[in-house]
Amino acid sequence: MDMTDDRWTHTCDYLDTVFGRQDEHLAGLMPRAIEAGIPDIAVSASVGRMLLTLARLVDAKLIVEVGTLAGYSGIWLARGLCEGGKLVTVEPNEVHAGFAETMFAEAGVADRVEVVRGYGTPVLEKMAGERAGEADLVFLDAIKTEYPDYLPHAKALLRPGGLLVADNMLGSGSWWIDTPEGEDASRDAADRVNRLVAGDEDFEAFCVPLREGVMVARKR
Repeated sequence: MDMTDDRWTHTCDYLDTVFGRQDEHLAGLMPRAIEAGIPDIAVSASVGRMLLTLARLVDAKLIVEVGTLAGYSGIWLARGLCEGGKLVTVEPNEVHAGFAETMFAEAGVADRVEVVRGYGTPVLEKMAGERAGEADLVFLDAIKTEYPDYLPHAKALLRPGGLLVADNMLGSGSWWIDTPEGEDASRDAADRVNRLVAGDEDFEAFCVPLREGVMVARKR
């Protein structure tokens, strides 16, 4: 599938217009982030709406996000938390983490968000050792080649009935899932995780071709 195809662009624009309603703060967040030198790679508004809805569907009290970037997806997730809930979001880049903390404060969700400076795999491993079976939702949106390393720790963190959600499972800047194996490391990592989760009897999983593909898996 060609991500430059006019029909796909129109479809994504339509979904964001209809399902991705956002307030003024969210609408202006990524333009401000781009001015600050942060890459324009946040989820779309329609994916953000999906994240909020999924969090509410599982009555999320603890959400773990890997890949804070500018805080856009984190705001959606934080707004989906139950009263007294917590979002722990992991980000190795200090500039991104600091910017996101400002955005969380402006959005009024800073009291329910903890930004952890660090890389995904060691932070997830540590959390899985300390809080196994406690997370209601784990959202992966970071370095694609590291997704296979995240998977066992994310699974351990999740409670039964919790959700594993992963972004860019069909593409990242291009629609590359149909690229031949061995030509793109990110494509191969995403394909591996898709197949691992789909074949894991401990998960009930599906993937939607929203934006660049979002996988959702419920832990049995």
